[in-house]
Amino acid sequence: MLTTCIIGGAGFIGRAVVEELLLRGDRKLVVVGRENEAPHLPDGVRYVHHPLETSDELMTQTLSSVDEIVDLAYATVPQTSFQNPVHDILVNIPETVRLFEHAAKHPLRKFVWISSGGTVYGPAQFLPLTEGHPTNPISPYGITKLALEKYAHFYYHMTQLPIVCVRPANAFGEGQRVYAGQGFIGTAIASLLDRRIINIFGQEGTVRDYLHVQDMASGIVAALIDGQPGEVYNIGSGIGYSNKQVLDFLLPLAAAQGIESRIQVLPARLFDVKINILDTTKLLNHTGWQPVAPFEEMLERTWNWYVANYVRAPVN
Repeated sequence: MLTTCIIGGAGFIGRAVVEELLLRGDRKLVVVGRENEAPHLPDGVRYVHHPLETSDELMTQTLSSVDEIVDLAYATVPQTSFQNPVHDILVNIPETVRLFEHAAKHPLRKFVWISSGGTVYGPAQFLPLTEGHPTNPISPYGITKLALEKYAHFYYHMTQLPIVCVRPANAFGEGQRVYAGQGFIGTAIASLLDRRIINIFGQEGTVRDYLHVQDMASGIVAALIDGQPGEVYNIGSGIGYSNKQVLDFLLPLAAAQGIESRIQVLPARLFDVKINILDTTKLLNHTGWQPVAPFEEMLERTWNWYVANYVRAPVN
């Protein structure tokens, strides 16, 4: 039985990847994280604590006992990258390249590294975006992710590290952290429940490819199982929704709960890519994966989860 290591497996997407792999039942799972413990992991999943500056000895010990790696860990989000681009570089590039360096010394079956489909392409020259679309990111986050993709391919070519890069769309779903600088759907739902103003930038807001976290996880696992080393794969729905369209789905749900909405339309921002929709034909052709969760159904399910579980933020 193979042992799969999920770095960042206690996070939002990571937990879904763990659940997806558990459903297969053909792998032992090890989750690596920065926190001292991860109490909500399913039974049978081993947790390994790697502090922020993990020693070479601990990294070697962890990697020597696994056959596959899925790396979901990242220290920043797009919004924070604008606030401090130098920090975005320093907390992400050295640690990730160091991981590639260590991983290349072990006989891994596969290494899946999570890039970003929402930021590495930049302004769309055509839609939907294929993996061959020019990469001209306009955010420090996207630039850093793209640089790490280049390092991944360097290690693939120079050391035969069997690495696969995936570029995911915008994940959403139950349990996503809100007000974190990314994840419009979760933050919009929380804002409704908190009776806060929801800001959109431009009359319609930006258009994004939203994918429920279960579909996202199954796409990542498909890349792990059948993805070809050295390749890059988009993971998305192939459908775009503007911020306004998302709110058009949510506001009737809020009204049914007696919640009045407050929407504020602000000028469009220069650093926002206006539209991002991913073509996933390549992943389908190589692995057979395609999304199965209907957007509106999953959006309502996500709303219902937050209504039942969300603790309203304190009023300032």
